[in-house]
Amino acid sequence: MKRYVGAIDQGTTSTRFMVFDHTGTVVAAKQKEHRQVFPQPGWVEHDATEIWQDVLEVAEGALGEAGIGARDLAAVGVANQRETTVLWDRWDGRPVHHAIVWQDTRTDRTCAELAASFGPEHFRARTGLPPATYFSGPKLMWLLERVPGARRRAESGDLLFGTMDSWCIWNLTGGPKGGAHVTDLTNASRTLMMDLAQACWDDEILRLMDVPKPVLPAIVPSSALYGEAVGPLSGVPVAGCLGDQQAALFGQACFSPGEAKNTYGTGNFLLLNTGLSPVSSRYGLLTGPAYKIGDQPTVFMLEGPIAVTGASVQWLRDNLGVISSAAEVEDLAASVEDNGGVYFVPAFSGLFAPYWRNDARGVICGLTRFARAGHLARAALEAVAWQTREVVDAMKADTGAQLPVLKVDGGMVANELLMQFQADVLGATVVRPAVTETTALGAAYAAGLAVGYWPGLDDLRANWRLGRRWEPSMGPEQRERQYAAWKRAVAKTFD
Repeated sequence: MKRYVGAIDQGTTSTRFMVFDHTGTVVAAKQKEHRQVFPQPGWVEHDATEIWQDVLEVAEGALGEAGIGARDLAAVGVANQRETTVLWDRWDGRPVHHAIVWQDTRTDRTCAELAASFGPEHFRARTGLPPATYFSGPKLMWLLERVPGARRRAESGDLLFGTMDSWCIWNLTGGPKGGAHVTDLTNASRTLMMDLAQACWDDEILRLMDVPKPVLPAIVPSSALYGEAVGPLSGVPVAGCLGDQQAALFGQACFSPGEAKNTYGTGNFLLLNTGLSPVSSRYGLLTGPAYKIGDQPTVFMLEGPIAVTGASVQWLRDNLGVISSAAEVEDLAASVEDNGGVYFVPAFSGLFAPYWRNDARGVICGLTRFARAGHLARAALEAVAWQTREVVDAMKADTGAQLPVLKVDGGMVANELLMQFQADVLGATVVRPAVTETTALGAAYAAGLAVGYWPGLDDLRANWRLGRRWEPSMGPEQRERQYAAWKRAVAKTFD
Protein backbone atom coordinates (compact mmCIF):
# COMPACT_ATOMS: atom_id res chain seq x y z
CA MET A 1 0.00 0.00 0.00
CA LYS A 2 1.11 3.55 -0.70
CA ARG A 3 2.02 5.33 2.52
CA TYR A 4 0.35 8.73 2.22
CA VAL A 5 -2.44 10.84 0.72
CA GLY A 6 -2.02 14.43 -0.45
CA ALA A 7 -4.44 17.36 -0.41
CA ILE A 8 -4.56 20.73 -2.13
CA ASP A 9 -6.34 23.28 0.05
CA GLN A 10 -6.93 26.31 -2.15
CA GLY A 11 -8.29 29.01 0.15
CA THR A 12 -9.29 32.65 0.01
CA THR A 13 -5.96 34.05 1.15
CA SER A 14 -3.50 31.20 0.58
CA THR A 15 -2.89 27.80 -0.98
CA ARG A 16 -1.58 24.78 0.93
CA PHE A 17 -0.47 21.29 0.09
CA MET A 18 -0.62 18.78 2.94
CA VAL A 19 0.48 15.18 3.26
CA PHE A 20 -1.39 12.86 5.66
CA ASP A 21 -0.73 9.34 6.85
CA HIS A 22 -3.27 6.60 7.54
CA THR A 23 -4.11 7.97 11.01
CA GLY A 24 -4.95 11.39 9.57
CA THR A 25 -1.79 12.90 11.04
CA VAL A 26 -0.06 15.72 9.18
CA VAL A 27 3.26 14.52 7.74
CA ALA A 28 4.21 17.69 5.84
CA ALA A 29 2.65 20.99 4.80
CA LYS A 30 3.58 24.00 2.69
CA GLN A 31 1.57 27.19 2.34
CA LYS A 32 1.79 30.35 0.25
CA GLU A 33 -0.35 33.49 0.31
CA HIS A 34 -1.61 35.09 -2.88
CA ARG A 35 -2.53 38.68 -3.73
CA GLN A 36 -5.92 40.16 -2.95
CA VAL A 37 -6.99 42.55 -5.71
CA PHE A 38 -9.54 45.31 -4.94
CA PRO A 39 -10.31 47.18 -8.19
CA GLN A 40 -13.03 49.29 -6.53
CA PRO A 41 -15.21 49.22 -3.41
CA GLY A 42 -17.02 45.91 -3.07
CA TRP A 43 -14.95 44.18 -5.75
CA VAL A 44 -12.53 41.39 -4.81
CA GLU A 45 -10.41 39.47 -7.34
CA HIS A 46 -7.62 36.88 -7.51
CA ASP A 47 -5.09 36.05 -10.21
CA ALA A 48 -5.93 32.42 -11.04
CA THR A 49 -2.61 31.92 -12.86
CA GLU A 50 -0.73 33.03 -9.75
CA ILE A 51 -2.76 30.59 -7.67
CA TRP A 52 -1.99 27.67 -10.00
CA GLN A 53 1.73 28.44 -9.80
CA ASP A 54 1.36 28.47 -6.01
CA VAL A 55 -0.25 25.00 -6.16
CA LEU A 56 2.78 23.63 -8.00
CA GLU A 57 5.20 25.33 -5.61
CA VAL A 58 3.57 24.14 -2.40
CA ALA A 59 3.10 20.59 -3.74
CA GLU A 60 6.80 20.32 -4.54
CA GLY A 61 7.69 21.92 -1.22
CA ALA A 62 5.56 19.59 0.88
CA LEU A 63 6.88 16.48 -0.87
CA GLY A 64 10.41 17.75 -0.34
CA GLU A 65 9.76 18.44 3.33
CA ALA A 66 8.43 14.90 3.81
CA GLY A 67 11.33 13.43 1.86
CA ILE A 68 8.98 11.58 -0.46
CA GLY A 69 7.98 11.59 -4.12
CA ALA A 70 4.73 11.40 -6.03
CA ARG A 71 5.16 7.62 -6.09
CA ASP A 72 4.47 7.56 -2.33
CA LEU A 73 1.01 9.13 -2.64
CA ALA A 74 -2.01 6.86 -3.00
CA ALA A 75 -4.15 9.80 -4.22
CA VAL A 76 -4.60 13.54 -4.05
CA GLY A 77 -7.76 15.50 -3.24
CA VAL A 78 -8.77 19.12 -3.71
CA ALA A 79 -10.61 21.45 -1.35
CA ASN A 80 -11.32 25.00 -2.44
CA GLN A 81 -12.87 28.39 -1.80
CA ARG A 82 -16.20 27.54 -3.33
CA GLU A 83 -17.86 30.40 -5.19
CA THR A 84 -14.75 32.14 -6.53
CA THR A 85 -15.27 32.13 -10.31
CA VAL A 86 -12.79 31.56 -13.14
CA LEU A 87 -13.38 31.75 -16.91
CA TRP A 88 -10.50 30.55 -19.06
CA ASP A 89 -9.45 29.60 -22.58
CA ARG A 90 -9.76 25.88 -23.28
CA TRP A 91 -6.84 25.90 -25.76
CA ASP A 92 -4.12 27.90 -24.02
CA GLY A 93 -5.28 27.74 -20.39
CA ARG A 94 -5.24 31.49 -19.83
CA PRO A 95 -7.97 33.12 -17.75
CA VAL A 96 -9.83 35.84 -19.67
CA HIS A 97 -10.23 37.92 -16.49
CA HIS A 98 -9.15 37.85 -12.87
CA ALA A 99 -11.09 35.33 -10.79
CA ILE A 100 -14.06 36.99 -9.06
CA VAL A 101 -13.97 36.10 -5.36
CA TRP A 102 -16.92 34.86 -3.31
CA GLN A 103 -16.84 38.06 -1.22
CA ASP A 104 -17.32 40.26 -4.30
CA THR A 105 -20.58 42.26 -4.47
CA ARG A 106 -20.49 43.62 -8.05
CA THR A 107 -23.45 41.42 -9.05
CA ASP A 108 -25.81 43.07 -6.54
CA ARG A 109 -28.00 44.56 -9.27
CA THR A 110 -28.04 41.32 -11.28
CA CYS A 111 -29.20 39.35 -8.24
CA ALA A 112 -31.87 41.92 -7.43
CA GLU A 113 -33.17 41.69 -11.00
CA LEU A 114 -33.25 37.88 -10.89
CA ALA A 115 -35.16 37.98 -7.61
CA ALA A 116 -37.58 40.62 -8.90
CA SER A 117 -38.22 38.87 -12.23
CA PHE A 118 -38.58 35.29 -11.09
CA GLY A 119 -38.88 35.46 -7.30
CA PRO A 120 -36.24 34.29 -4.81
CA GLU A 121 -38.29 31.22 -3.94
CA HIS A 122 -38.14 30.05 -7.57
CA PHE A 123 -34.39 29.67 -7.19
CA ARG A 124 -34.47 28.39 -3.60
CA ALA A 125 -36.97 25.65 -4.46
CA ARG A 126 -34.77 24.30 -7.25
CA THR A 127 -31.23 25.04 -6.04
CA GLY A 128 -31.54 25.46 -2.26
CA LEU A 129 -30.20 29.02 -2.61
CA PRO A 130 -31.61 32.53 -2.95
CA PRO A 131 -30.20 34.90 -5.62
CA ALA A 132 -27.22 36.55 -3.89
CA THR A 133 -23.86 38.04 -4.84
CA TYR A 134 -22.21 35.21 -2.89
CA PHE A 135 -22.81 32.59 -5.58
CA SER A 136 -20.82 31.94 -8.72
CA GLY A 137 -23.59 31.87 -11.37
CA PRO A 138 -24.19 35.65 -11.27
CA LYS A 139 -20.41 36.19 -11.38
CA LEU A 140 -20.28 34.09 -14.57
CA MET A 141 -23.12 36.20 -16.00
CA TRP A 142 -21.05 39.33 -15.33
CA LEU A 143 -17.99 37.87 -17.09
CA LEU A 144 -20.00 36.77 -20.12
CA GLU A 145 -21.45 40.26 -20.46
CA ARG A 146 -18.37 42.37 -19.69
CA VAL A 147 -15.42 40.49 -21.23
CA PRO A 148 -15.31 41.24 -25.00
CA GLY A 149 -16.18 38.17 -27.07
CA ALA A 150 -16.69 35.96 -24.01
CA ARG A 151 -20.28 34.96 -24.71
CA ARG A 152 -19.59 33.95 -28.31
CA ARG A 153 -16.53 31.93 -27.30
CA ALA A 154 -18.40 30.31 -24.39
CA GLU A 155 -21.22 29.23 -26.70
CA SER A 156 -18.72 27.63 -29.08
CA GLY A 157 -16.99 25.74 -26.28
CA ASP A 158 -13.74 27.70 -26.48
CA LEU A 159 -14.05 29.00 -22.91
CA LEU A 160 -14.44 26.97 -19.73
CA PHE A 161 -16.06 28.05 -16.46
CA GLY A 162 -15.39 26.72 -13.03
CA THR A 163 -14.77 27.47 -9.41
CA MET A 164 -11.25 26.97 -8.07
CA ASP A 165 -11.67 23.19 -7.83
CA SER A 166 -12.36 22.96 -11.57
CA TRP A 167 -9.42 25.25 -12.36
CA CYS A 168 -7.03 23.21 -10.21
CA ILE A 169 -8.20 19.77 -11.37
CA TRP A 170 -8.17 20.79 -15.05
CA ASN A 171 -4.58 22.02 -14.76
CA LEU A 172 -3.56 19.14 -12.50
CA THR A 173 -4.74 16.53 -15.02
CA GLY A 174 -3.18 18.07 -18.13
CA GLY A 175 -4.80 21.44 -18.80
CA PRO A 176 -5.04 22.09 -22.57
CA LYS A 177 -3.69 18.58 -23.16
CA GLY A 178 -6.77 16.68 -22.05
CA GLY A 179 -7.38 18.05 -18.56
CA ALA A 180 -10.59 16.90 -16.85
CA HIS A 181 -13.18 19.71 -16.79
CA VAL A 182 -15.20 18.66 -13.74
CA THR A 183 -16.67 19.96 -10.50
CA ASP A 184 -18.08 17.96 -7.64
CA LEU A 185 -21.68 18.47 -6.61
CA THR A 186 -20.78 20.43 -3.45
CA ASN A 187 -19.18 23.11 -5.62
CA ALA A 188 -21.76 22.88 -8.41
CA SER A 189 -24.47 23.48 -5.84
CA ARG A 190 -22.98 26.91 -5.06
CA THR A 191 -23.48 28.26 -8.57
CA LEU A 192 -27.25 28.90 -8.26
CA MET A 193 -27.55 26.76 -11.42
CA MET A 194 -27.68 23.15 -10.13
CA ASP A 195 -30.91 21.23 -9.67
CA LEU A 196 -30.49 20.09 -6.06
CA ALA A 197 -32.72 17.03 -6.34
CA GLN A 198 -31.14 15.69 -9.54
CA ALA A 199 -27.54 16.92 -9.06
CA CYS A 200 -27.45 18.22 -12.64
CA TRP A 201 -27.42 21.60 -14.35
CA ASP A 202 -30.92 23.07 -14.38
CA ASP A 203 -31.78 23.87 -18.02
CA GLU A 204 -34.55 26.33 -17.13
CA ILE A 205 -32.32 28.33 -14.80
CA LEU A 206 -29.54 28.33 -17.40
CA ARG A 207 -32.03 29.94 -19.79
CA LEU A 208 -33.14 32.48 -17.19
CA MET A 209 -29.52 33.42 -16.49
CA ASP A 210 -28.50 33.17 -20.17
CA VAL A 211 -25.59 30.83 -19.48
CA PRO A 212 -24.48 28.56 -22.37
CA LYS A 213 -24.17 24.93 -21.33
CA PRO A 214 -20.91 24.18 -23.22
CA VAL A 215 -18.99 26.39 -20.78
CA LEU A 216 -19.98 24.29 -17.74
CA PRO A 217 -17.98 21.44 -16.17
CA ALA A 218 -19.31 17.93 -15.68
CA ILE A 219 -20.78 17.32 -12.20
CA VAL A 220 -19.09 14.40 -10.44
CA PRO A 221 -19.14 12.76 -6.96
CA SER A 222 -16.98 14.16 -4.17
CA SER A 223 -15.04 10.90 -3.93
CA ALA A 224 -14.26 9.32 -7.31
CA LEU A 225 -11.41 9.00 -9.79
CA TYR A 226 -11.23 12.06 -12.08
CA GLY A 227 -7.87 11.38 -13.77
CA GLU A 228 -4.14 11.19 -13.15
CA ALA A 229 -1.94 14.14 -12.28
CA VAL A 230 0.90 15.47 -14.39
CA GLY A 231 3.82 17.65 -13.31
CA PRO A 232 5.24 17.29 -9.78
CA LEU A 233 2.43 14.88 -8.86
CA SER A 234 2.75 12.86 -12.07
CA GLY A 235 0.84 9.58 -12.00
CA VAL A 236 -1.03 10.25 -8.75
CA PRO A 237 -4.79 9.58 -8.97
CA VAL A 238 -6.83 12.77 -8.56
CA ALA A 239 -9.76 11.32 -6.69
CA GLY A 240 -11.36 13.73 -4.21
CA CYS A 241 -13.04 17.11 -4.50
CA LEU A 242 -15.05 19.06 -1.94
CA GLY A 243 -15.88 22.70 -1.40
CA ASP A 244 -13.83 23.84 1.55
CA GLN A 245 -16.67 23.90 4.09
CA GLN A 246 -18.02 20.49 3.12
CA ALA A 247 -14.42 19.26 3.23
CA ALA A 248 -14.13 20.49 6.82
CA LEU A 249 -17.40 18.71 7.71
CA PHE A 250 -15.95 15.55 6.17
CA GLY A 251 -12.61 16.02 7.93
CA GLN A 252 -14.42 16.46 11.26
CA ALA A 253 -16.11 13.06 10.68
CA CYS A 254 -19.62 14.58 10.90
CA PHE A 255 -21.15 11.61 9.10
CA SER A 256 -24.36 11.26 11.15
CA PRO A 257 -27.47 13.48 10.97
CA GLY A 258 -27.40 16.13 13.68
CA GLU A 259 -23.61 16.47 13.78
CA ALA A 260 -22.27 19.97 13.10
CA LYS A 261 -19.00 21.82 12.67
CA ASN A 262 -18.07 25.49 12.51
CA THR A 263 -15.02 26.71 10.60
CA TYR A 264 -13.46 29.98 11.76
CA GLY A 265 -11.54 31.61 8.93
CA THR A 266 -11.90 34.73 6.79
CA GLY A 267 -15.60 34.11 7.31
CA ASN A 268 -17.40 31.51 9.42
CA PHE A 269 -19.28 28.54 8.03
CA LEU A 270 -21.49 26.39 10.23
CA LEU A 271 -22.69 23.16 8.61
CA LEU A 272 -25.17 20.62 9.98
CA ASN A 273 -25.48 17.10 8.54
CA THR A 274 -29.20 16.53 7.77
CA GLY A 275 -28.92 13.02 6.29
CA LEU A 276 -30.22 11.72 2.98
CA SER A 277 -32.99 14.28 2.48
CA PRO A 278 -32.55 18.02 1.86
CA VAL A 279 -34.14 20.29 4.48
CA SER A 280 -35.62 23.49 3.12
CA SER A 281 -34.80 26.36 5.47
CA ARG A 282 -37.38 28.88 6.66
CA TYR A 283 -34.86 30.83 8.71
CA GLY A 284 -32.24 32.08 6.28
CA LEU A 285 -29.97 29.04 5.92
CA LEU A 286 -28.72 27.38 2.75
CA THR A 287 -29.62 23.84 1.71
CA GLY A 288 -27.11 21.76 -0.23
CA PRO A 289 -25.16 18.53 -0.58
CA ALA A 290 -22.62 17.72 2.13
CA TYR A 291 -20.84 15.05 0.08
CA LYS A 292 -21.35 12.10 -2.25
CA ILE A 293 -19.09 9.05 -2.11
CA GLY A 294 -18.95 7.25 -5.46
CA ASP A 295 -22.37 5.87 -6.40
CA GLN A 296 -23.73 6.07 -2.83
CA PRO A 297 -26.68 8.39 -2.10
CA THR A 298 -25.96 12.07 -1.56
CA VAL A 299 -25.76 13.29 2.04
CA PHE A 300 -27.25 16.77 2.59
CA MET A 301 -26.56 19.65 4.93
CA LEU A 302 -27.84 23.00 6.16
CA GLU A 303 -25.32 25.82 6.14
CA GLY A 304 -25.09 29.20 7.78
CA PRO A 305 -22.33 31.21 6.07
CA ILE A 306 -21.07 34.35 7.82
CA ALA A 307 -19.22 36.73 5.52
CA VAL A 308 -16.78 38.42 7.90
CA THR A 309 -15.19 36.98 11.04
CA GLY A 310 -11.42 36.53 10.81
CA ALA A 311 -11.43 39.28 8.18
CA SER A 312 -12.45 41.74 10.90
CA VAL A 313 -9.21 40.97 12.74
CA GLN A 314 -7.30 41.59 9.51
CA TRP A 315 -9.15 44.91 9.25
CA LEU A 316 -8.03 45.90 12.75
CA ARG A 317 -4.48 45.10 11.68
CA ASP A 318 -4.33 46.42 8.10
CA ASN A 319 -6.79 49.33 8.10
CA LEU A 320 -6.65 50.67 11.64
CA GLY A 321 -3.20 49.53 12.79
CA VAL A 322 -4.62 48.54 16.20
CA ILE A 323 -2.51 45.35 16.11
CA SER A 324 0.56 44.43 14.08
CA SER A 325 -0.30 40.73 13.71
CA ALA A 326 -3.54 38.77 13.94
CA ALA A 327 -2.17 36.73 16.86
CA GLU A 328 -2.01 39.89 19.01
CA VAL A 329 -5.79 40.34 19.06
CA GLU A 330 -6.31 37.83 21.88
CA ASP A 331 -3.92 39.55 24.30
CA LEU A 332 -5.37 42.95 23.43
CA ALA A 333 -8.94 41.69 23.97
CA ALA A 334 -7.90 40.07 27.26
CA SER A 335 -6.53 43.41 28.50
CA VAL A 336 -10.11 44.45 29.39
CA GLU A 337 -12.66 42.61 31.52
CA ASP A 338 -15.51 42.89 29.02
CA ASN A 339 -16.51 44.78 25.89
CA GLY A 340 -17.28 47.99 27.80
CA GLY A 341 -20.64 48.20 26.03
CA VAL A 342 -18.98 48.26 22.59
CA TYR A 343 -20.48 46.13 19.80
CA PHE A 344 -18.88 45.71 16.37
CA VAL A 345 -20.94 44.27 13.50
CA PRO A 346 -18.49 43.75 10.58
CA ALA A 347 -20.97 43.84 7.69
CA PHE A 348 -18.24 44.77 5.21
CA SER A 349 -19.83 42.67 2.43
CA GLY A 350 -23.40 42.91 3.66
CA LEU A 351 -24.76 40.24 5.97
CA PHE A 352 -25.07 36.60 4.96
CA ALA A 353 -27.03 34.06 7.06
CA PRO A 354 -29.56 34.40 8.51
CA TYR A 355 -30.29 37.91 7.15
CA TRP A 356 -29.10 37.99 3.51
CA ARG A 357 -28.93 41.79 3.44
CA ASN A 358 -26.64 43.01 0.66
CA ASP A 359 -27.37 46.58 1.78
CA ALA A 360 -26.02 46.12 5.32
CA ARG A 361 -22.84 47.99 6.24
CA GLY A 362 -20.56 47.61 9.23
CA VAL A 363 -21.13 49.51 12.48
CA ILE A 364 -19.34 50.06 15.78
CA CYS A 365 -21.73 51.25 18.45
CA GLY A 366 -21.77 51.89 22.20
CA LEU A 367 -18.64 54.04 22.13
CA THR A 368 -17.86 56.28 25.12
CA ARG A 369 -14.71 58.05 26.32
CA PHE A 370 -14.11 54.92 28.42
CA ALA A 371 -13.68 52.75 25.31
CA ARG A 372 -10.17 51.91 24.14
CA ALA A 373 -8.43 49.55 21.75
CA GLY A 374 -8.94 46.52 23.99
CA HIS A 375 -12.71 46.98 23.93
CA LEU A 376 -12.71 47.17 20.14
CA ALA A 377 -10.57 44.02 19.90
CA ARG A 378 -12.87 42.20 22.30
CA ALA A 379 -15.96 43.39 20.39
CA ALA A 380 -14.44 42.02 17.15
CA LEU A 381 -13.93 38.58 18.71
CA GLU A 382 -17.34 38.59 20.36
CA ALA A 383 -18.93 39.42 16.99
CA VAL A 384 -17.63 36.10 15.68
CA ALA A 385 -19.37 34.23 18.49
CA TRP A 386 -22.63 36.21 18.31
CA GLN A 387 -22.95 35.70 14.55
CA THR A 388 -22.45 31.98 15.13
CA ARG A 389 -25.17 32.04 17.80
CA GLU A 390 -27.60 33.53 15.28
CA VAL A 391 -26.91 30.70 12.84
CA VAL A 392 -27.24 28.04 15.55
CA ASP A 393 -30.61 29.48 16.53
CA ALA A 394 -31.74 29.28 12.89
CA MET A 395 -30.62 25.63 12.67
CA LYS A 396 -32.53 24.76 15.83
CA ALA A 397 -35.64 26.42 14.44
CA ASP A 398 -35.36 24.61 11.10
CA THR A 399 -34.57 21.12 12.37
CA GLY A 400 -35.26 20.91 16.10
CA ALA A 401 -31.65 19.78 16.59
CA GLN A 402 -30.25 21.01 19.92
CA LEU A 403 -26.51 20.93 19.06
CA PRO A 404 -25.19 20.17 22.56
CA VAL A 405 -21.69 19.84 21.06
CA LEU A 406 -20.14 21.98 18.33
CA LYS A 407 -16.97 20.81 16.59
CA VAL A 408 -14.72 23.71 15.59
CA ASP A 409 -11.77 24.19 13.26
CA GLY A 410 -9.96 26.87 11.27
CA GLY A 411 -7.32 29.43 12.09
CA MET A 412 -9.23 31.28 14.82
CA VAL A 413 -9.79 28.23 17.03
CA ALA A 414 -6.33 28.77 18.51
CA ASN A 415 -7.86 31.82 20.23
CA GLU A 416 -8.77 30.53 23.69
CA LEU A 417 -10.71 33.66 24.69
CA LEU A 418 -12.91 33.38 21.60
CA MET A 419 -13.58 29.67 22.06
CA GLN A 420 -14.60 30.12 25.71
CA PHE A 421 -16.90 33.00 24.75
CA GLN A 422 -18.36 30.83 21.98
CA ALA A 423 -19.24 28.11 24.48
CA ASP A 424 -20.71 30.75 26.80
CA VAL A 425 -23.03 32.37 24.23
CA LEU A 426 -24.19 29.01 22.86
CA GLY A 427 -24.63 27.39 26.26
CA ALA A 428 -23.03 24.33 24.65
CA THR A 429 -19.78 22.37 24.66
CA VAL A 430 -17.20 23.40 22.06
CA VAL A 431 -14.58 20.83 21.00
CA ARG A 432 -11.47 21.28 18.90
CA PRO A 433 -9.87 18.22 17.26
CA ALA A 434 -6.20 17.34 17.64
CA VAL A 435 -5.79 17.90 13.88
CA THR A 436 -7.31 21.30 13.15
CA GLU A 437 -6.51 21.33 9.42
CA THR A 438 -9.79 19.62 8.71
CA THR A 439 -10.40 21.19 5.29
CA ALA A 440 -7.31 19.59 3.78
CA LEU A 441 -7.94 16.42 5.79
CA GLY A 442 -11.47 16.13 4.36
CA ALA A 443 -10.14 16.38 0.80
CA ALA A 444 -7.52 13.74 1.62
CA TYR A 445 -10.18 11.47 3.13
CA ALA A 446 -12.38 11.76 0.01
CA ALA A 447 -9.45 10.92 -2.27
CA GLY A 448 -8.26 8.07 -0.07
CA LEU A 449 -11.72 6.49 0.08
CA ALA A 450 -11.95 6.50 -3.71
CA VAL A 451 -8.79 4.41 -4.10
CA GLY A 452 -9.28 2.16 -1.06
CA TYR A 453 -6.58 3.74 1.11
CA TRP A 454 -9.28 3.96 3.80
CA PRO A 455 -11.91 1.18 3.52
CA GLY A 456 -14.84 3.17 4.90
CA LEU A 457 -16.21 5.93 7.11
CA ASP A 458 -15.67 4.00 10.34
CA ASP A 459 -11.91 4.24 9.74
CA LEU A 460 -12.23 8.01 9.44
CA ARG A 461 -14.34 8.27 12.60
CA ALA A 462 -11.66 6.34 14.47
CA ASN A 463 -9.07 8.93 13.39
CA TRP A 464 -10.89 11.85 15.10
CA ARG A 465 -9.10 12.78 18.33
CA LEU A 466 -9.99 15.45 20.89
CA GLY A 467 -7.56 18.33 21.19
CA ARG A 468 -9.35 20.77 23.55
CA ARG A 469 -12.79 21.20 25.12
CA TRP A 470 -14.61 24.32 26.40
CA GLU A 471 -17.68 24.23 28.66
CA PRO A 472 -20.08 27.20 29.08
CA SER A 473 -19.64 29.30 32.23
CA MET A 474 -21.96 32.26 31.53
CA GLY A 475 -25.37 32.34 33.18
CA PRO A 476 -28.51 32.32 31.01
CA GLU A 477 -29.66 35.79 32.12
CA GLN A 478 -26.35 37.44 31.24
CA ARG A 479 -26.18 35.53 27.95
CA GLU A 480 -29.60 36.67 26.78
CA ARG A 481 -29.07 40.27 27.94
CA GLN A 482 -25.89 40.56 25.89
CA TYR A 483 -27.52 38.79 22.94
CA ALA A 484 -30.33 41.37 22.93
CA ALA A 485 -27.72 44.15 22.83
CA TRP A 486 -26.02 42.40 19.89
CA LYS A 487 -29.35 42.18 18.04
CA ARG A 488 -29.89 45.93 18.50
CA ALA A 489 -26.42 46.56 17.04
CA VAL A 490 -27.20 44.35 14.00
CA ALA A 491 -30.38 46.33 13.32
CA LYS A 492 -28.25 49.47 12.92
CA THR A 493 -26.43 47.98 9.91
CA PHE A 494 -29.53 47.85 7.71
CA ASP A 495 -30.17 50.36 4.89
